[in-house]
Amino acid sequence: MSTRQNLKDLGLDTGKKARLHTILHQHGLRNGTALFLPYDQGLEHGPRDFFANPASSDPRYILRLAVEGGFNGIAIQIGLAEKFYWDYAGEVPLVLKLNGKTDIPSDARALSPVNATVEEAVRLGADAVGYTLYVGTPAQEQDFEQLRKVREDAQRYGMPLIVWAYPRGEAIEAKGGKSSFYAVDYAARTAAELGADMVKVNFPHPDKPVRIQPYDQEFTSQDAIDAVVRSANRTLLLVSGGLINPVL
Repeated sequence: MSTRQNLKDLGLDTGKKARLHTILHQHGLRNGTALFLPYDQGLEHGPRDFFANPASSDPRYILRLAVEGGFNGIAIQIGLAEKFYWDYAGEVPLVLKLNGKTDIPSDARALSPVNATVEEAVRLGADAVGYTLYVGTPAQEQDFEQLRKVREDAQRYGMPLIVWAYPRGEAIEAKGGKSSFYAVDYAARTAAELGADMVKVNFPHPDKPVRIQPYDQEFTSQDAIDAVVRSANRTLLLVSGGLINPVL
């Protein structure tokens, strides 16, 4: 596993460095390890996700959990941020999700449309913005162009850019699936190459059969996640449960 990186070594401007320091060192464990609470499933999955626990449909309940649970940030869409975050502003960092989609259309040509701006994130007091990138989708040309515009604005405003890098599409499924070592590794590298300051991926599964060299060899889970960290390089890496490549 890679050693901890220092914020000063990541090529960040003043605004990004200051905001990431707030997230990583003034909230949560305050040691560079991060745990975010994402709350965009109402859009991404629909209200069905709240049936098992009706209280979870209330954004105020989730925001209280984020504060009381000591999370490093809460990731929410613009509508909920506008109506509910002001009650807890300053108590938990806001990661404003700038794009999102429903799960009604097929994932064959997955694309997450932009619905908010970096400027709005600044107005709301956010410490980072989030963008979902579908690596491998047939719509990736439009996806890349959306991300380019977001990246330019994030750079202009000194706002950290967190990219949710999720492999999607028929080509990904034909090459081992979205959770394969190959797909997750490629997603991490793609986000780093396109300018993410932090990339969120699912844990890679080297047991998924892939006919692409060298991923067709035998790897342990540790081998796989170490490779994904290397692919992200100076882009901080998040996986389900926290920050794998933390900083000092």
